[in-house]
Amino acid sequence: MCGRIALNLPTDAVASWFDASSRTGFQEPKFNICPTQNIPVAVRYEGENILTPMRWGFIPHWYGAPNDGPLLINARGETVAEKPAFRDAISKRRCLIPATGFYEWHRIDGRKEPWYFRPADDDLMAFAGIWQAWTAPDGARQVSVAMLTVDAGDQMADVHHREPVVIEKPRQMDWLDGDLELITSAPDGFYEKHRVSSKVNKASATGPELIEPLVE
Repeated sequence: MCGRIALNLPTDAVASWFDASSRTGFQEPKFNICPTQNIPVAVRYEGENILTPMRWGFIPHWYGAPNDGPLLINARGETVAEKPAFRDAISKRRCLIPATGFYEWHRIDGRKEPWYFRPADDDLMAFAGIWQAWTAPDGARQVSVAMLTVDAGDQMADVHHREPVVIEKPRQMDWLDGDLELITSAPDGFYEKHRVSSKVNKASATGPELIEPLVE
């Protein structure tokens, strides 16, 4: 799974990368974005690319409250079209989740060692996502998102058995248009990775030092 991301570029730069207009209030760099927080997400609406905030944690339409069931931050790419919670969204509501990097934890000798992954050839990347507009019993509306994952490729497998589905820049509009063949692991050489401090284990931790290589 993927449960922490970083996005340390200005919102204007992120919107420009998607050729999108921005409807978010995000400005400060964020080095430890956690589930249930709002994140900027790129969608296509009436022929226009838009960067808009969504809650990270997909809320199925039958939930009576956001915490009425499991926290669905990821959707398995292999079964996303079959699961009742996700099958309508994968058919109709795909999106792109920008990140400058993400964290994954490797279990070894009873410990969890955090690693940081970033794109090797760009300052930004985009993960495949699906979104849902949920309406509470009192009529309040919330838009939520889940990130797709697949079995880890060679670059990830020695750290974790799953990885987020990254959509390379030339194919991003294909994803939004519904090309499900893009649900696959990242190509060889896409990522750079390094160990980072266990400070990132705390959801409240923040700051650029979280993504710096660990000095033993």
